[in-house]
Formats: sequence, structure tokens, C-alpha cells
Amino acid sequence: MRFSKPACFVFVSVNATQRGCLGILTAAIEYKEVIKNMASKSVYQLSARQILLLAFATALVAVGATFLLSNFGRLLVERNDAAVSFAEAAPAGISDPSAVTDEQNSIEVYKTISPGVAFINTTSYTQDFWGGVQEGKGNGSGSVIDANGYILTNNHVVENAQKLTVSFGSDKVYPAKVVGRDPDTDLAVIKIDPPPGGLTVVPLGDSDRLSVGQKVLAIGNPFGLDRTLTTGVISGLQRPIRARNDRPIDAAIQTDASINPGNSGGPLLDKFGKMIGINSQILSPAGGSVGVGFAVPVNTAKRVVPQLIQFGAVNRPKVGIDGLGIEKLKERGIELPIQKGLLLYTVSNGGPAYAAGLRGLSRGAEGEVVLGDIITAIDGTSIGDLDDLYRYLDKKQVGDTIQVEVYRAGRTLTVPVRLAGSTPQTGRQSPRRTE
Repeated sequence: MRFSKPACFVFVSVNATQRGCLGILTAAIEYKEVIKNMASKSVYQLSARQILLLAFATALVAVGATFLLSNFGRLLVERNDAAVSFAEAAPAGISDPSAVTDEQNSIEVYKTISPGVAFINTTSYTQDFWGGVQEGKGNGSGSVIDANGYILTNNHVVENAQKLTVSFGSDKVYPAKVVGRDPDTDLAVIKIDPPPGGLTVVPLGDSDRLSVGQKVLAIGNPFGLDRTLTTGVISGLQRPIRARNDRPIDAAIQTDASINPGNSGGPLLDKFGKMIGINSQILSPAGGSVGVGFAVPVNTAKRVVPQLIQFGAVNRPKVGIDGLGIEKLKERGIELPIQKGLLLYTVSNGGPAYAAGLRGLSRGAEGEVVLGDIITAIDGTSIGDLDDLYRYLDKKQVGDTIQVEVYRAGRTLTVPVRLAGSTPQTGRQSPRRTE
């Protein structure tokens, strides 16, 4: 057997001692010398010392190889722990919905999936005017999405939490930590150390293949009531809702399944027990369920979660501008030379738009306001306000070059802009953002 330097490196990387690694290499070298001597001598000339050395070297090599293989496998597992493996197969324990009653289907979905729905408790601390510490508590729901302990929930459930704990319908409480947050989609990932018995993983469905009228089930912890099931149908698709930072969340799922405070972050499931959405908002003048709830599509989570786990944030393409929609300005009585577009209010110094020569509002020599560029289209797609810009940029990648059509001083021109990445956790919380 031959040992190379990479093998020795792997051996050390799994916390073996240098002495053990050098011992195996030394034994292997001596073993090679024994074989060489055997090739030049007759068998009857092999000494007792050589026989013992040969046996010892063979044993060391065998033990070392076994140790290397077992620990190298563990190393691979540890490396893969940085990623998430989504479960998409229909879970066992749920019969074909067409072969059982609707009631039986609801029972089976709840029994099978509810062990994977987390009860999240949050604690935050603030200092009052007198220097005292005020403790605030909250709760929400989440779904286990990976056997390694990753849990998907809403950003607004955990964004201000300084302490997190998770439970699964028993007295056992697990400390949790925030892995990543995305205020723009109101999604977040937290993590616990999985218990010895393992975790129930909630499989993910496909939110692009839904129909109005389709049966859905919501499992969560409304008002602190542990793992409650409500059922209903999909009432609407492609509903526009907004995250708390005012960013539009497109294609939200509307449902009449009862959703209340505490349901946030829990799964919206189809009749096969697959998660198709993450319950996020309700429309209610009184703060309780009136049958109009909204869930973030699970396909949005599929795009966002890998980045949250790897980087802690989503690296979105950025132009580096802030603007105002022409139509909104006209509603305020401000007349502009064109009917639709995005008036550039500011252009960030050093950003992609600045580098491309785009202009925001400015002051003239005599103090008058000089109109900035008005974006009318990007790559041929009409742009009327910031929401249109966000939707288009969500389809692009960092490093892409877009063709921005702008109206400037009575003429239209096209300016190429190379998109940069957003800075994680910077400038993403306020309603007014630079994009």
C-alpha cells in the first residue's frame, strides 16, 4: 500500500495526531524496504525481525486505512452540512387522496407532517428610559426542511430576537440560532442541533402548479396554541403583497384556511402533505382571521434558502438608484414630459448606475431643480415604478449587463449598466431603499 501526501493531509484534518500519521508513513516505508529485500533474497533468508516488522507494518497500514476511510466519510458529511437537501417526495403515511375521504386525508396529513412543524419562541431585550431592561416575547411557526436541523420561517418572526428556542409538541426545548434572513421575501432560516431520534422533514411541493379551489391545509401555532390544523382552499393566485420593508412579494398564495398571529412561518400544505407556501400575512381590520390569508410561494423559498444557509443573506443584483414613479407624481399634480417611467431621484456614488453615467435630480447654477433621467424600459420591458424595477432585477444575476432605456432632456437613449451585488444586511430594512 502506498500513502501519498493528500492522504496524510486528510488524516490530520480529521483530528488525528501528527505522530500517528508519521508512524504510519514510517511503517509503510519500512514495509517497502522489507519487500525490496525480499525481492533480492531467498525466502529462507527472511529473519525473525523482518517477519515481526512486516506483521507490525501490515497491522498499522490496515488500522490507518480504516481510520482514514471512516473519518473521511465523516468529513464529507460535515462539509455537506453547510448545504440543505430539500425533500420533495410525498411522505409515507399519507394515502392516495382519491382513495380516502377528505376527513381521513386531513387526519393523515396532520399526523404525518405536524411533528415537523416547529413552535418558535423568541425573546428580545430593550433598555427603557431609566436604564432598566424590558423583556419582550413572541412566537411563531416554522417547518423543518432538512435532517440537519434547518427550519424555514418568516423573517418577521425572528428579526428582532436575541434568544430563540424551538419545540415540537413536547416539553423538550431546543436552543436555536438564526442562520440567515431575507427581509425582501419575509423568509428566514434558523437551525437547531437535531436530536438523537432525528427530525421529521416537511417535503416541498411546486407552487407554480397550483389551481384556485385546490384544497390546502395550514399547520401552525396561532395565539400560542401548539400545532393547530386549519383547512380551506386556494382563494387566489399571483396576489401582490408587501414585506415589512415595503418590498413587493409577487405571486403570493391567497387562502381562506384560518391563519392568525402565531401561524406566521408555518407551512401551507397540499393534500399530499407537501409544503406549497409559507404562511405570512392576513388581511384583517381587527387583527384576527377573516378568511383572507397569504402565503409566500414555496418556489420563492427554494431560490432564497440556499443563499441564506450559505451566506446568511441573499445577494441580489443592484443598480444603485432610488426613484419615484411618474404616474404617482402626476397624481400629486406634478407634470412631467412623459406619461410613464421611473424618475431617478438619487444615484448612489460608485454604484452601477453612477458608473454608467445615469443622473438623478440635481441643482442648477441658479439653484433650480434639474430633472434627472427617467427610466422607461429595461431590455425592452416597460418600467413604471420601483416595483417594476424590483421584479425585473429578481430575474437577473449579479454581473449581468442590462440595457436601460432613459428619457433625458427631450431625447431617448439606451445605457448599458452592469449589475453589482447587494451588500448583505446593509440598507435593507428601511421602506426607502437604493436599488
